[in-house]
Amino acid sequence: MLDVSFELKGLDELERKLNELKETAINKNYAEEERLKTIRFAMRKAANVIRNKAIEKAKAFDDPNTDTAVWKNIRVAFDGRHFRRTGEFRFKIGVAGGATSKEDNDSNKGGDTYYWRFLEFGTQHMSAKPFLRPAMQESMDQAIETFYEEYKKSIDRAIRKTSRGGQ
Repeated sequence: MLDVSFELKGLDELERKLNELKETAINKNYAEEERLKTIRFAMRKAANVIRNKAIEKAKAFDDPNTDTAVWKNIRVAFDGRHFRRTGEFRFKIGVAGGATSKEDNDSNKGGDTYYWRFLEFGTQHMSAKPFLRPAMQESMDQAIETFYEEYKKSIDRAIRKTSRGGQ
């Protein structure tokens, strides 16, 4: 699995707003919950940018004459287990149904698309036609920008909410 991490620097304005959020909240635990919600919200929006690019790329090779469609099974999922273990937020972008054909996979929107991994990585008999990795690489800057903008907006919402006493 491709593991990508980011460290954003130069976010003085966001840090100032976070401090404002802490100061306006009477209940400090509430302020911390709001901070975590804002990060998760912004990260999901950024992950959706990458997912949308992957869908666009998968649509380009999906055969409309078949019952299955890889692009319909591309998902974004919050990794709750990783968060509970480390306290770090992580979202996964992948294809629902996994890498093996199962009866349960027929209930996915795009059907049983276990073969997506053959397309992404290739086999000894066919060359790779990747769509997930290039989608991430091509939309990374936009995803980071989306995270920044959404994080800023969600912090502003949280400040308004806490200053109204919305706890």
